[in-house]
Amino acid sequence: MPTRVIIADDSYLLREGLAQLLALDPGVEVVASCEDHDGTLAAVAAERPDVVLTDIRMPPTNTDEGIRLARTLRETDPEVGVVVLSQYSDPQHALLLLEQGSAGRAYLLKDRIHDRQEVAAAIAAVADGGSMIDPRIVDLLVAARDRDEPSALDVLTTREREILSEIAEGKSNAAIAESLVLTKRAVEKHINSIFLKLDLSQSEDTSKRVKATLLYLAGRRE
Repeated sequence: MPTRVIIADDSYLLREGLAQLLALDPGVEVVASCEDHDGTLAAVAAERPDVVLTDIRMPPTNTDEGIRLARTLRETDPEVGVVVLSQYSDPQHALLLLEQGSAGRAYLLKDRIHDRQEVAAAIAAVADGGSMIDPRIVDLLVAARDRDEPSALDVLTTREREILSEIAEGKSNAAIAESLVLTKRAVEKHINSIFLKLDLSQSEDTSKRVKATLLYLAGRRE
C-alpha cells in the first residue's frame, strides 16, 4: 500500500510542484492538497493520511502553523507523521517541533524539495515513526555552541557517541545495529549506558530519545 500524503502550503504552485514530484514515486499517494491550517486538519479527519507534508507558515496568521499543526496531531492523530518544510534556518523552529517528541516528525529546509529522494526519505521516516532533521540545522546548532564550554557528551565513549548520532537521525535500534554492524542487543546495552550517563534513565522511553537528541544537537563539537 502506498503512503497516503496530504500536502499543506498556501502557495498553489508549490503544492502542485510537490504533487507532481511525489507522483513519480509509486510508494506515495497524494490524497489532498490544502492551503491553510484549519483546512489541513479537516482533510486529515476526512482522508486519514499516513503523513502530512506542511509549510511552517500558512494562513490564518502566517507564523508557525506547521508547528502548531504537528502539536495538534500529536494529540488527536498520533499515528500521522508530519514533515515540516521551512525556508527559515532558525534551529529553534526544529527544536520546537521536537518538544513533544521526535517520533514521526521531520524538519526540512525548502530548498531540499527539488530532491525527490530527500523528500521521499523524510516521508518514509515519519510514516515509520522515525524522525529527520535537515543537516544544515544540525550544523547551525553545533556552530552556535560556545566550544569553550564542557560538553555533556564528554562522558560518552566513542562508540556511544556514534550511536547517539544515529539516534539523533531518528533511527530505530535495528537500523542502528545494521548501520554500525552491531547486534541489536549490543545497541540496546550502549543506549542504556548513554541514558544513564546523560542522567536520562528516569525519563519515559520516548522522552529519553528526544532529550538525548537535543543534548547531542546542542553539545556536539567538531
